[in-house]
Amino acid sequence: MLEVRPMEPLENCPRETLAAVRGVLTDIDDTVSSEGTLTAEAYGALQALKKAGLLVVPVTGRPAGWCDHIARFWPVDAVVGENGAFWMWHDRSQKRLRTRFIQSEAERAEGRRRLERVRAEMLQEVPGAGIASDQPYRLADLAVDFCEDVPPLPAAEVRRIVAIFERHGAHAKVSSIHVNGWFGDYDKLTTSLTMMRELFGIDLAVDKAAYVFSGDSPNDAPMFGYFPNAVGVANVVDFADLLEHRPRWVTSGRSGAGFVELAKALLAARA
Repeated sequence: MLEVRPMEPLENCPRETLAAVRGVLTDIDDTVSSEGTLTAEAYGALQALKKAGLLVVPVTGRPAGWCDHIARFWPVDAVVGENGAFWMWHDRSQKRLRTRFIQSEAERAEGRRRLERVRAEMLQEVPGAGIASDQPYRLADLAVDFCEDVPPLPAAEVRRIVAIFERHGAHAKVSSIHVNGWFGDYDKLTTSLTMMRELFGIDLAVDKAAYVFSGDSPNDAPMFGYFPNAVGVANVVDFADLLEHRPRWVTSGRSGAGFVELAKALLAARA
């Protein structure tokens, strides 16, 4: 049974709650980005949060190749990628990129081998689906495109993709554009908890009220359920019936505009 949790407008969030926030973890696609584009306003919101002294960490289903760029060039402290397969950060004192994988190289290699079988069956059984264009830059998962670079598939076909992954014993999560599947007991939440503890010395079990997660789709549900002041951008309502956990607050703006709205609310409360 899906959890029924009311989502209140972000404008109703108490100022003191927002003022107490020390960091923002955020999905990227259709949360920071808008229709596949990173706007200047959304990028500026990331930069403004970082400049104000908040911890900023994207938590995304996007691939290692993208995360390398994000960790190096975006105004962020680290990035969790491929739905929790690893995190990356740019060690500025050593002037080098660092990566912490959740699984060993042997485990990742075995997972990729098993995913090749899934991939073959997926393309045969769901002919309208495509392998995500960013798949060559992935290290641990298989991303199946159902609307980014292919004509949008019906919800029944998306569920069929999930079922094929699960038939093989893989985890499968639906984002706003892909179904991501992998072998391994991790997700966005478990890796974020480990990263915050190992990299920043922050125990979210104690301090989770001081951190906000923003997202928009079903693969963000574990984060929505964990963070008491999680924020969904307005398009999260499109997936409301599919969310096992819903965010506490919701912006009036969709996608990147919603993220800008969240950043402005946090910065105004601090001021």
